[in-house]
Amino acid sequence: MAFVIGPDCVQCGTCKENCPAEAIKENDGVFTIDAEACVECGTCKDNCPAAAIVEE
Repeated sequence: MAFVIGPDCVQCGTCKENCPAEAIKENDGVFTIDAEACVECGTCKDNCPAAAIVEE
């Protein structure tokens, strides 16, 4: 099950910095998780200071 970044995201970039699969992309301050590249490790969710990342 892949993860998604919800509306509580504060655009800090912590998720992208910590993603071992480099599955998180940033476009104009909006972060998204590529479900195809996500290895479902949960590192992004564990490191998100805003608790904005949830399982899809």
